[in-house]
Order: sequence, then structure tokens, then C-alpha cells
Amino acid sequence: MAFEQTWRWFGPNDPISLTEIKQTGAVGIVTALHQIPVGKIWSVDEILKRKKMIEDEELKWSVVESLPVHENIKRGKDNFKELIENYKQSVRNLSECGINTIAYNFMPVLDWSRTNLKVTSSDGSITTRFESKVFAAFDLFILKRPGAANQYTEKQIKLAEEHFNNMSEAGKEELTKTILFGLPGSLEAYNLEDFKEAVLEFNRIGEDKVRENLYSFIKEIIPVAEESGVRMAIHPDDPPWQLLGLPRIVGNKNDIQKILNVIDSPSNGITFCTGSLGAGFNNDLVLMAESFAHRINFVHLRNLTRNEDGDFTESYHLDGHIDIYSIIKILLLEQERRKQNGRKDTRMPMRPDHGNLMTAEQNKEGIYPGYSLMGRLRGLAELRGMEKGIIQTLGIK
Repeated sequence: MAFEQTWRWFGPNDPISLTEIKQTGAVGIVTALHQIPVGKIWSVDEILKRKKMIEDEELKWSVVESLPVHENIKRGKDNFKELIENYKQSVRNLSECGINTIAYNFMPVLDWSRTNLKVTSSDGSITTRFESKVFAAFDLFILKRPGAANQYTEKQIKLAEEHFNNMSEAGKEELTKTILFGLPGSLEAYNLEDFKEAVLEFNRIGEDKVRENLYSFIKEIIPVAEESGVRMAIHPDDPPWQLLGLPRIVGNKNDIQKILNVIDSPSNGITFCTGSLGAGFNNDLVLMAESFAHRINFVHLRNLTRNEDGDFTESYHLDGHIDIYSIIKILLLEQERRKQNGRKDTRMPMRPDHGNLMTAEQNKEGIYPGYSLMGRLRGLAELRGMEKGIIQTLGIK
């Protein structure tokens, strides 16, 4: 049985239309109500309005990505209890509207981090990169975060300082803009000073407390998800290690196992993102796929090249250092096991995550890094072909 092939769409303001998405061969849409401020309840009316828009194009709203978690919940402060109650109601409302897979993350301040969003590949397409010395240069010499030097080695500081000293003012401004870059449709944006204060607040809170707040959130939300027939899917940290002293608590096999142990339920699951987890040089993604297959509720497939220094560059879906073939095989076999065991959540929604920006789209307005039409179309086609070959080899239907 094949994956449910899906596509991330950022709503009516997305430069890529639902009609274009339908022509990629995807059958499901992964989207969110970006216009609703984080922490507010997603009403049934607003959910149905978006759902109708999707179904009018003969597509299905397969996954919510994301139902965002308010920063006060991550901090465990102020009105966080009220915000959790709002979150519960949004889960119930989504279920009432027939949407039963919800992705979320618990990354403080930053949803993802890159140091260059305009890396030109050898074929002329554009991709993204994270370079550790560049990020350190931002932390140490642009943000000037108190205590930052204590979190780097002498070698790392020297490399960062050399890089910073060779940067132009325009380069420093571009790096700052890149790191503060938010997700499409987000209503929240930081200037440098607000960003610094948000970072320092989480530095003070610390990893142990944020982890405790995540577990408390799970204990509140998962029973509601179970009652509603909803599968929650926490997304790994991107990249999966500490940056700026910010807590990173969903980055490796041990982190994920602890999260799944909080409540043993199919509703307490993960988004298996091969790109986010794959950036971690010591993460064995094949082993992780095998270990957590029964609790994978959503799949992001992408690839990258990486090194031991913490640098990585996003690549085409079948290139790079991640063993996509073995991961797809494991997950397809898991779908078969679910079917044999009579589970209702048999089919895994999968989307091609990110894609290079091809020449034909490089002057198109509004294209977000990683989310071009042609780059993801290539990725989906490659993944679909590999999937079909694996299915025929295994003899599954």
C-alpha cells in the first residue's frame, strides 16, 4: 500500500495554486489557518471554509501543519493554562470537521535555522545551507548574547571571528535577516532586540523546564486527541541540537523515546522528518525509523549532505547522506503491519519536504526557500518512483 502523497500549501496567499498542486499527483493537502493568531481557537466555521476550498479542487485536507503551540505554553507562564484549553478545543473542532492528523513542534523562538537561503548548486538551482561557524559569528558578534562564548570551543570562536571580520555590512544584515526569517503566513516576526530578549528568556528558563512543559502539554492534549480520534505528530527540532542556548528537546532517539513514553498511545506520535533528524551527524535514521515506526503519524522526506562540524546543505531527495530507500521500505512495511493488525490509521501521509529552486522559478515573486513548485514536483516524482519499485519488490498492494 502506497503512502498518502501530500503537499504543503500555505493557504490562499500561497503563490502555488491548488490546481497546480493537483497536477503534481498529490492527493492530500497539508496546511494550517495561518491567519488565526497563535493561541486562538480554530473555529469550526473557519476550518470548514478552508476545507471546502481544498475539496472544491478535488483534494483532501490530510494533515494540519501546524497547529502552533504558543510560546507561553513552552515557557509555562502567564495564561498558558488558558492557551492549552484553547488548543484542546481546536483539536476537537478539527476532529469534528474530519481532520485527524495534527503536526506541531515545541521549538522555542525559532522554527528552523539556516545561515544561507540562496546557495547555488552545481546545476544552477538554489538550495539552503547551515554553516556552524557562520551561525556562531551571528551569536557571538551580531547578537552578542551574554555567555555565548562559554558554549563554543576556542577553535569555533576563532573560526567565527575570522568569518565575521571578513563580512561586509550588507552581509551581516543579510545573515541577520536569514536567521530571523519566519515561516510563510506567520503573524509573528522579530526585530533583533526582541529576538535577543526572547532567546535570553529561554536561556534563563533552561532545557529541563522546557522539557517538563512539553511533557505537561502532552499529558493535557493526548487524552483529548484520543477521545477525538486525532493523531498528534511532534516535529523534530531543526537542526536537532542546541542553538543560541535555546532548549532543543526533540533531536535524537533518546529524546523521542522519552516523549513517546509520556503517554503510550497511537495519538502521541511523531512527524518523522528525515531532513531535521538527518542533520544530526550521529542520528541513525534507519534505526530510528525501525524503532518508532508504530508511532510515526506523518512523514517528511528530504535529503541533505552533512559533516561532523554541524554543517549541512539540502540536496535533491534521492541524493545526499540519508538512506531514503531503506526508510521508505521500513515505513511501507509498517503500513502493511497496521493493516494486518486492524489499525484504523493504516496509511501514512507523506510529503516531499523542501526542494531546490529551479531556474524557471527563480524570478517568481513570493516563492519561499524550499517550497517551490518544480523542486518539490521533482522530489515527489522521485519518491513516488522509488516507492513503486519497493512496493513491487516486496509484493505488497
